[in-house]
Amino acid sequence: MSELSETAEASEASEASEASESTAAVDPDAVAAARDAAAEADRVIVKAGTNSLTDEDSNLDDDKLDKLVDDIESLLSRGKEVLLVSSGAVGAGIGRLDHPTADRDTLEASQALSTVGQSLLMHRYTESFERYDRKVAQILITQHDLENPERFTNFRNTVETLLEWGVVPIINENDAVATEELQIGDNDMISSDIAVGIGVDLLVTLTDVGGVYTGNPKEDSDAERIEVVGDNYSDVEDIVTASSTGGFGGIQTKVRGARDAAEYGIPAVIARSTEPDVLAKIAERESVGTMFLPLDGELDD
Repeated sequence: MSELSETAEASEASEASEASESTAAVDPDAVAAARDAAAEADRVIVKAGTNSLTDEDSNLDDDKLDKLVDDIESLLSRGKEVLLVSSGAVGAGIGRLDHPTADRDTLEASQALSTVGQSLLMHRYTESFERYDRKVAQILITQHDLENPERFTNFRNTVETLLEWGVVPIINENDAVATEELQIGDNDMISSDIAVGIGVDLLVTLTDVGGVYTGNPKEDSDAERIEVVGDNYSDVEDIVTASSTGGFGGIQTKVRGARDAAEYGIPAVIARSTEPDVLAKIAERESVGTMFLPLDGELDD
């Protein structure tokens, strides 16, 4: 092993140790208050990533999708309002057309694949929610829609009306017209922006890892889950940056999105989508994934 590699590994180990120590130092009263706020949240945004909905061949996985809907129903049955921000359209399109890898690497191909996959995705959501006699609605947006005051007002009014009707809004990036937004992690930031813009009480990001770790859990068997992020955010950010390589890179935008919500007094959780009863556990104040405390532990009244 080179001296440079040894130095890099030592630095990462030091950062992981600092994050673990600072996590232990997080005020337990602030953690308890955040768990209470998450459990009592009246309006929740659930963001589901592509890997939480598709199999290794990019086909929509019926069992994964049905489990997600089951988890959301566990919140709806408690009288909560739920908005679902769902990725997966491009992946579903790839699986639907069995598209060669070489043909999907262009922006145009990804945009076209999203149009194929989005219709399939909504068809499956409609079927799955019907098991609970729930109605769903599709909303496709871009970052521009969230940044333009008039367009965002129209979006917010639509969401409020759907929730008033008892309909579950299913929101996705409009990949067919997006350009720079069509990249890993965009829905992570969109879900955070929506959480802040329409005033939700909790943001939950579901992914294929169990939260934020002291290293890349896909490569490092010694990586430990960080249960709480609060004043230790800078240490956690350093760890995530150092360990984010390859397929694990998407955790950076999830962490950034959760932090953005926390800065506006919204508790946020990053958790594994395959965790049994993952959303019900949050509603029951259990420790699941990684919780981001509202900034300085302060909660909105």
